[in-house]
Amino acid sequence: MLRSVLFRPETRLLSVRCLSSINAASAAASSSAGSEDGADKPLRPRANALTDEIIRVDHAGELGADRIYAGQMAILGNGPMGKTIGHMWEQEKCHRAQFEQLIQQHRVRPTVMTPIWNVAGFVLGAGTALMGEKAAMACTVAVETVIVEHYNDQLRQIMESPDPDKELLETITKFRDEEQEHHDTGIDCGAEQAPFYQAMTEVIKFGCKTAIAISKKI
Repeated sequence: MLRSVLFRPETRLLSVRCLSSINAASAAASSSAGSEDGADKPLRPRANALTDEIIRVDHAGELGADRIYAGQMAILGNGPMGKTIGHMWEQEKCHRAQFEQLIQQHRVRPTVMTPIWNVAGFVLGAGTALMGEKAAMACTVAVETVIVEHYNDQLRQIMESPDPDKELLETITKFRDEEQEHHDTGIDCGAEQAPFYQAMTEVIKFGCKTAIAISKKI
């Protein structure tokens, strides 16, 4: 089983389609449970240490990814790469929306770095896009490489835990596969032809890994 698994705009701008499906699921769960307090989203038991860390860091990561694509779209949205970037951005909006719901339902404290990652993500996306389409794709490849590795590590941790959270496992597996798709799209769109590709991607990877380490703790 392990082998099979492992192989911002502001809230008002999140994908309506994603939010509608998530809210519909939450409403159904509330109705079936016979909720009497009128809560829109049923609270779950407080997260254990592993789940707490995973939700906090992944919420921060998906916020950052959302803002990176927002920055790219601000520069390249009207060009030939606009449709491709827009598709990836829509998926990141769904990822962010899902973790925003999980962070509320599990009562997980968001990282205090959220405002910084919000700005830093947009600056990274817009900055690399200003260098050209291939540089933007190089940024995508670097970021998604780190995210895929990060999600794979989390999947191992969840599966090796005494009481694996199956819903979180399925969510991360789905998102990991979509992040891998983004990585492959970046390669197919010429990321490796970007000026200073190797140096640029290594710097971005280091920054992403540093952000992950910080978001796990504070």
